Amino acid sequence: MSRLLIIGCGGVAQVAIKKCCQNSGVFTEICIASRTKEKCDRVKEEVDGWTKTKVTTARVDADKKEEVVSLIGSYKPDAVLNVALPYQDLTIMDACVECKVSYIDTANYEAEDTNDPAWRKIYEERCKRLGFSAYFDYSWQWAYEERFKEAGITALLGSGFDPGVTSVFSAYALKHYFDEIETIDILDCNGGDHGYPFATNFNPEINLREVSAPGSYWEDGKWIEIEPMSIKREYDFKEVGMKDMYLLHHEEIESLAKNIPGVKRIRFFMTFGQSYLTHMKCLENVGMLSTEPVEFEGRQIVPIQFLKRLLPDPATLGERTVGKTNIGCIFTGKKDGKEKTLYIYNVCDHQECYKEVGSQAISYTTGVPAMIGAMMLVTGTWKGAGVFNIEEFDPDPYMEALNQWGLPWVVEENPVLVD
Repeated sequence: MSRLLIIGCGGVAQVAIKKCCQNSGVFTEICIASRTKEKCDRVKEEVDGWTKTKVTTARVDADKKEEVVSLIGSYKPDAVLNVALPYQDLTIMDACVECKVSYIDTANYEAEDTNDPAWRKIYEERCKRLGFSAYFDYSWQWAYEERFKEAGITALLGSGFDPGVTSVFSAYALKHYFDEIETIDILDCNGGDHGYPFATNFNPEINLREVSAPGSYWEDGKWIEIEPMSIKREYDFKEVGMKDMYLLHHEEIESLAKNIPGVKRIRFFMTFGQSYLTHMKCLENVGMLSTEPVEFEGRQIVPIQFLKRLLPDPATLGERTVGKTNIGCIFTGKKDGKEKTLYIYNVCDHQECYKEVGSQAISYTTGVPAMIGAMMLVTGTWKGAGVFNIEEFDPDPYMEALNQWGLPWVVEENPVLVD
């Protein structure tokens, strides 16, 4: 029996909520909380008809630590699942430390105001020291290590798909298939079609900032940064077909470089169609991807936040999205002194996800692992005081749960490598 507080009620959160409600033997009670309580109430009404899980709702502004502390204090959960915005990670972590409650999230901290002088000073020092300029990194959350240790609680970082499942794939490959892993190529292919001229499959503000930023990869103990979208490869994805993919910076590269001993290179690739890239470049050229406020008719607006209001809500894409995703990791390394290559991946069908939980596959592939990460902690399967990336725990029970809860995986020997 466990109580889980879920903060957030967007597309990913709604999948996580429904999967928790399917898993009522573990999650006997959940509380859904967000800034807009009406959204939480609608999801509660949807699940109340079929789940044995007791569902309650609450309003909380996750930007305000005192509100999160108050909610945790009144609900008394066994853990807090953060499926809100990455901007709110630290506030929710602060509240969890104060209340001595374990914490799970799906993506690392990112500053909302990248022009804040105090944040900017730390950011610029990190750019010089580490050599990559992405606005998101793990240093802010890793800095909570001692506080979580002293509180005797766990912070589980990055229990989505990438980061998340791809990180567990890496730990699983090292445990069962390799004595040493030399390279990891993380491939994220979305072969889905939603029919819109332009839309993003998850939060537009986060997605567009990530894609328009410089790319980077880890090689021989250091970061190598490149111009945005300047490294392109083609790959033939099982059940999807040949796709163009581009090298991006991604947060699991940082944690895997730390936690997979001796790894020599880690890269992350994501597929994009030409129409998407053309739209994005046009929006960037006219300033619509800017995070810097501008004055419009007497008030301050942030262009990328305004654009977010104009684009389709990712949570509404499920019904109209067809096709499949293929996301996984290609590994090279050695086993018993011999060279070895392996590809571990999952294929997910957009329409099958919609039939099950009313979501497209991008939200599904993040929401299911969010539930599984929470399950690992509340059942005591994974234990530890401190801040952990997901690949630091035993991967076997998580991999078993992926098969059980809708994300079955495939192990392919001797795959085609990315050149």
